[in-house]
Amino acid sequence: MINKSNKLVLASSIAVLTFGVMSSGGAFAASTAQDVIEARQESQIWTTFALSPHLRANDLNVTVHNGKATLTGKVEEEINKDLAKQIALGVNGVKEVDNQIVVEANYVHPERSVDRTYGEVIDDATISSAVKSKLMWSKHADGLATNVETKFGKVTLQGTAKTAEAKELAGRLAANTRGVLSVDNQLVVDTSKTTATDKVKSSAKEVGNDISDSWITTKVKSTFLYSTHVDGSGIKVTTNKGVVTLTGKVGSSVERLQAIDLAKGLRGVKSVNAKNLTL
Repeated sequence: MINKSNKLVLASSIAVLTFGVMSSGGAFAASTAQDVIEARQESQIWTTFALSPHLRANDLNVTVHNGKATLTGKVEEEINKDLAKQIALGVNGVKEVDNQIVVEANYVHPERSVDRTYGEVIDDATISSAVKSKLMWSKHADGLATNVETKFGKVTLQGTAKTAEAKELAGRLAANTRGVLSVDNQLVVDTSKTTATDKVKSSAKEVGNDISDSWITTKVKSTFLYSTHVDGSGIKVTTNKGVVTLTGKVGSSVERLQAIDLAKGLRGVKSVNAKNLTL
């Protein structure tokens, strides 16, 4: 667990004092302003620790005084200690770090709570958003009315699908999303449902030049970014009249096939040219 200083609470309470009181005593006002600055710096450092998968499980404390951050606690690797220091130095106004974090190779993390940490809540929300987006963009997921919930990286899909194939595809798309550990696909096949997604897709098909090339390019890049098996950083994506062109280098033939399949599966994509996507 990562602990925040009580200074944040103190500074927040002081900050609600009226401007008149603050301005009437120069020394008091200066002290108050400094407390607020330091509380903000501590909060920034703590939040970044909490979001980092390498630091969030450690018992770390941070205090800041006159531009100097003091870090205490325990981690199991030297690289994590250095990461904590670099994070603190990255906060505006922090000019020095007293890194008192102790490295213990056999360090045992504090017992895990049944409740998710702040970082885990953010991770789960990000996964749910990514899965929802991928389902919405897919041209093969017609008729899906899906509720996506994620807890500790485990995704649960609930709602309806028009076909068994659409249900299976939804499960595969979710499983191939970065950060997902498992998928519980509870979708029920119901051919009688017409969803809002159906109506949107139907309207798009009636518009002649369905979806703009720029939209397609953005969604292909985002899909690669969300994917577990494709590193989109080495792939350039362009689209012309619905034809997606992928160029660059990938790490394996499996990754290349995954990239092509993901691009083909998006709404508005007519074909994929990947002749210049090489190993």
